[in-house]
Amino acid sequence: MQELKQFNEQRAEIYWWFSSLFSKELTQDELIAYQTPEVRGFINGLAENETLATAAKRLLGALERLQLRPNAQLELSANFYDLFLASDKQTAQPCASVYIDENKALNGTPAQQMTQVMLEHGIEVDKCFNEPADHLAVELDFIGNLIMRSNALEMESHLEAALSEQKSFIEQHLLNWIPQFSANCTKYDEFGFYSAVAELLVKFCEIDCRYLSNEK
Repeated sequence: MQELKQFNEQRAEIYWWFSSLFSKELTQDELIAYQTPEVRGFINGLAENETLATAAKRLLGALERLQLRPNAQLELSANFYDLFLASDKQTAQPCASVYIDENKALNGTPAQQMTQVMLEHGIEVDKCFNEPADHLAVELDFIGNLIMRSNALEMESHLEAALSEQKSFIEQHLLNWIPQFSANCTKYDEFGFYSAVAELLVKFCEIDCRYLSNEK
């Protein structure tokens, strides 16, 4: 069980890493860190997985191109704004409500559903993060917390139930809309950094669900 909990820690860290990328623009210091052997090694480690390889290599390629840009941080921040914050329709808004038909929702809007799920688990949206509960960064932060909370469980049956809950959350609150979000990123992100991250996220969620289903 200890090995499983260590693996869960790695899963949570990856979800939190994705959350940080979609929550705000990278600072200059953060961008510099992405060129270090530690971060490059982390992304290269993801690329060793056949399912993640293409997207991870695309991300590494974008990082290589950023090194050639004298105003890389400013340009990447502009990409972030144009993709995720601008009001123009030709964007990749990172909120579930943009992609889910709220008229067909049985239990409220995606934001209301996510708020309810978070209340049930005693988790609140960071008050400093001025975005709705169905924002991608919020949902990814939540699944990271859900994973880490499961590591406090000692009975195997309880842990299995927690893993099943994680799988259901990923399927019902992420994979039901992030593929279209990723497609929009690919369509509108000319530079390719955030579209690579979005594609990598979709692939990671898919293989995580297979892991949680005990599939090979």
